[in-house]
Amino acid sequence: MEELVKVREKGQVTLPLYIRKDLELKKGSFVLAKVVDNTIVLVPLKVIDKSQDWFWTERWQKLEAEAEKDIKEGRVKTFDSVEELFDEIEESSKIDKNRKVQKKRS
Repeated sequence: MEELVKVREKGQVTLPLYIRKDLELKKGSFVLAKVVDNTIVLVPLKVIDKSQDWFWTERWQKLEAEAEKDIKEGRVKTFDSVEELFDEIEESSKIDKNRKVQKKRS
């Protein structure tokens, strides 16, 4: 589907409603604007806050995938308290001498 869109003051254009709905564009959404072969191309983007970009690193995504697999396959433990969790961590560090655990918690 095509629609004629008028360029307004300061180069503003209004994207037709069906395009905004189809691409889930809302007020404040970002699009990358570029020229390709004398054509304007708008590419919807999700912008990640700099303080959150660690989550999208290759290493972290690999760890997330491993965790998801462990959860799916039932390799998880549940604890009734944070103290119980810390006790488990400390016990497992005694078994695995290469594992580093803070000596004293407050």
